[in-house]
Amino acid sequence: MENEQEKESLTCGIVEKVTPIGTGTRVCIDTADILTPTEGVLTGNTGHGYLLVLSENRASETYPPRTFRINAGGLHQYLYQQGGTRYLEELRGGDRLVVYDGAASKEVPIGRVKMEKRNLVRMEVNAGGIHVSATLQDAESVFLLGEDGSAVSMKEVKEGDRIRCFLDEPGRHLGQKIEEQINEY
Repeated sequence: MENEQEKESLTCGIVEKVTPIGTGTRVCIDTADILTPTEGVLTGNTGHGYLLVLSENRASETYPPRTFRINAGGLHQYLYQQGGTRYLEELRGGDRLVVYDGAASKEVPIGRVKMEKRNLVRMEVNAGGIHVSATLQDAESVFLLGEDGSAVSMKEVKEGDRIRCFLDEPGRHLGQKIEEQINEY
């Protein structure tokens, strides 16, 4: 990894709820580079924080490894990118993407973005009193980073588990932080 600027910002949160919410559009980001099994992106429903969603660089019962792919979740979510945010829906092939490996980050090119209808779940996490949530595909190919640095399948995450997240403050305009009063849920 090339950059260590996010090292001190990752924390652990306790999973409070994992709730099926029905079918919606999820975004897969296919990079034009090989990702390690512990590299991923920070995505979340609100500006309060983001979960570290890992690459698909591991085999599961029904999926072969996809060394280039991150199944980032619902298209409405924020994607944290070193101080700014974008909506997952805005990503396109040719864009640059910051991927994180817990203690470090690097930029990779996006080769393709796939948006498809899939079953989704809402995961809610409490990180020191801050509520962080993400909308993820209900699939065994979706992994999060556990407290101990291991990959945890979204299908196996349960209430009380500890996963890595990044805390932030809500209040953005066109992805850049602004001072304002905002409530996001």
